[in-house]
Amino acid sequence: MIDRTVAVRRPSLFRRVAGENSTVRRLDALMLVAVAGLCVIGTLLVWSSTRTWAPGSTGLVKKHVFNEMIGIILCAIVATVDHRAMRAYAPLVFLVSLIGLGLVITPLGATINGSHSWILLGGGFAVQPSEFAKVGLLLIIAMLLAQPAEGSDRPRGLDIWLALLASGVTMGLVMLQPDLGTALVLAVITAAGLIIAGVRKRWIAALTLLAAGGVFSVFYFQLLEPYQVARFTAFVDPSVDPRGVGYNSTQSMIAIGSGQLLGKGLLGGGQTTGRFVPEQHTDFIFTVAGEEFGFLGSVTVVLLLGVVLLRGLKIARQCDDRFGTLVAGTIVCWFAFQTFINVGMTIGIMPITGLPLPFVSYGGTATFANLIAIGLLQAIRVRRQSFN
Repeated sequence: MIDRTVAVRRPSLFRRVAGENSTVRRLDALMLVAVAGLCVIGTLLVWSSTRTWAPGSTGLVKKHVFNEMIGIILCAIVATVDHRAMRAYAPLVFLVSLIGLGLVITPLGATINGSHSWILLGGGFAVQPSEFAKVGLLLIIAMLLAQPAEGSDRPRGLDIWLALLASGVTMGLVMLQPDLGTALVLAVITAAGLIIAGVRKRWIAALTLLAAGGVFSVFYFQLLEPYQVARFTAFVDPSVDPRGVGYNSTQSMIAIGSGQLLGKGLLGGGQTTGRFVPEQHTDFIFTVAGEEFGFLGSVTVVLLLGVVLLRGLKIARQCDDRFGTLVAGTIVCWFAFQTFINVGMTIGIMPITGLPLPFVSYGGTATFANLIAIGLLQAIRVRRQSFN
């Protein structure tokens, strides 16, 4: 007897990936292209700014590429998770981030560039828990504020207090390091979450007055470190000590201005080659773009970051649940603030803070956190598209 059973062939891997209902087809390709472009530009700028002094000429570049590869894997993993399921894991992520911040102030912590913000892992690698704290805080705030009060579209007062408590604890641990720049980002994340959640204006007014009082107290009681005070002094008047506190600001503006319209070409920047600008591969990497790629190259970097922000806003606007909207909107505010501060401090319109340029600056933990945030945005987009 002849068996006429016909085996059902599974679609090929290519068909499953490229199919109309595949997850890949529902990703925000334009955002991913912009992020990839920023990562490539960042790698070139890191190479140019470190080639004359990094071990083996390409040591830091190889490590940077390795960090980007890990970040891409983390982004892909997060993008495949239902963002609504992340709501259940938000307390765990937040708790882990607090544990990391707590470990920094123990003997396990290490000081790099004047900030006690790192945990050394050996082999030349280190982790900065405050970067992961940004993700942990925005998730817990989104979880708390996503559930509106009964009969209202605004969050409950208890949830607002809990969100403020979570933010206060996180910012407090970060300020113990001290890391004023990251603390400011955490404050922006908190404010963005509250505003997007639609809290009443009296909450916003009260918190604004509280923030103003806090800033006044910090300066009045001289709670800042001497180097932090010097940075504000240099911002007000960079010429007050061009070889001291005003050195970074002065040299960064010279580097950017010398690039003029088209720049001096990759590896052709005299300021970059001579290492006149400190930390040029991290906090001041925008000066490398300005000197070697010129005004047009600098604008390209800003435009690519603008694409990421606009696509993120679109995802937040089109999301059909409050948690996803809060997560996406808060991430956009985080990236926008950090970009403005980083670019602003290199052109003299903002005081110097230790905030890297997203997707461009060298840094492992910051790269991981940024790409995890992109994964969150993609996860929100994928689930919305699947329902459509």
